[in-house]
Amino acid sequence: MQAAYRGWIGFGLSLTLGVAGCAGMGAPLESSFNYKNITIADGSAVSGEGNNVLFKGSPLGLSGTAIKTGDALRDVKVAQNDLSLINIAQTKGAGKVRIISVVPSLDTPVCEQQTHHLSERNKGLDKLVELITVSVDTPFAQKRFSQEAKIDNVTFLSDYRGGEFGKTYGLFLSGPHLLARAVMVVDKNNTVRYLQITPELTHLPDMEEAFRIARSLITAS
Repeated sequence: MQAAYRGWIGFGLSLTLGVAGCAGMGAPLESSFNYKNITIADGSAVSGEGNNVLFKGSPLGLSGTAIKTGDALRDVKVAQNDLSLINIAQTKGAGKVRIISVVPSLDTPVCEQQTHHLSERNKGLDKLVELITVSVDTPFAQKRFSQEAKIDNVTFLSDYRGGEFGKTYGLFLSGPHLLARAVMVVDKNNTVRYLQITPELTHLPDMEEAFRIARSLITAS
């Protein structure tokens, strides 16, 4: 119990430092984002109740209904920048390939880099697929982040209202009220064709593999 308690404290402290670091930057981010050497996750965790991911080695339990490759994208409402709700299965990219990047909070360095990678290193995929980022940040915070980071090719959707997206996909961390880190690729028929949940929250998902799968789906169609 003491180890778990220390883990929670460390988790909260890291988030606080991440927020403070972003808030203290002052000037808007330039498009030449300073990518850092962050470990890319090997393999995937399993979503859903009874499973967990790690934060610096300490387990955090997942809540919700598990989803896996081959499942249909599930209906759940998330908030847009204007606070209006939209079904994740019916975003503007419905009917074509979509890449859904899931991050705990945009105000942390790993989440920031994951989102920049999605936006800036997709090698033209953004012209062919819809790029989506989901987090529990408020729509106001997401809008501020996208403006400061000069990211206009990613759809930002918020799960701040109650973590319903996270629970629907088995990606909700109920203790810290955050989402697990993941990336999924959805085909034009709303079938999940690729899913990686990083076993360790401080690691990045393999975005290049997600891009590869998305391209293969476009070619196949």
